[in-house]
Amino acid sequence: MLRALIFDFDGLLVDTETVLIDAWVQVHEEDGLVCDRSLLHQIVGHTDVVHDYWSAYAPEVDRAVLEGRYRSVARKLTLDAPPLPGTVALLQSARGAGLKIGLASNSTHAHVEGHLAHRGMLGYFDHIACRDDVPVGKPEPHVYLAALHGLGVEAGRTVAFEDSVPGHVAAHRAGLKVVVVPNPSTVHCDFAHASLKLESLADLSLADIKATLTR
Repeated sequence: MLRALIFDFDGLLVDTETVLIDAWVQVHEEDGLVCDRSLLHQIVGHTDVVHDYWSAYAPEVDRAVLEGRYRSVARKLTLDAPPLPGTVALLQSARGAGLKIGLASNSTHAHVEGHLAHRGMLGYFDHIACRDDVPVGKPEPHVYLAALHGLGVEAGRTVAFEDSVPGHVAAHRAGLKVVVVPNPSTVHCDFAHASLKLESLADLSLADIKATLTR
């Protein structure tokens, strides 16, 4: 029997990932430079990736200044991004059905809870597990295991929702069935562990979610 749903945040409930790439592209374009959008597509959902995102610039250009400009643009675009289609309706349906609702994110509590509160969505969640709660992030299963523990539910009675490859691998490794809803930054990826793959959360019913437990 289905008891709980656990959601990723970035790129699934709100597309904060595509807008980060858009902000990076905007800074380059403002300076008349061409950047490789596919570079950031390759690392969506990962943490602790070390890379010079400003390699199109001359070595003497101050990276700190570029980062400051980037953060300013990214913050505005992120705050303006609405919940993705079907998100709020699904949370309301799950709450009405008496399901527990959790969140498992590779981002920090400050980021996730701040953006949920900004959109009036924070109150839907019974437990939020983030990267700052665990020793290592996705694709390792720790953050999903932390979410399961916080909700007090078993993996076999819980369905996870993800948009990235490392996220869906983490949920699978934690023993959950995974519904994958790619965003524009991850739609090109291969999701080998998806029990169900959809274009939008708006295409999903609680009956569909319950059916994933037997797949």
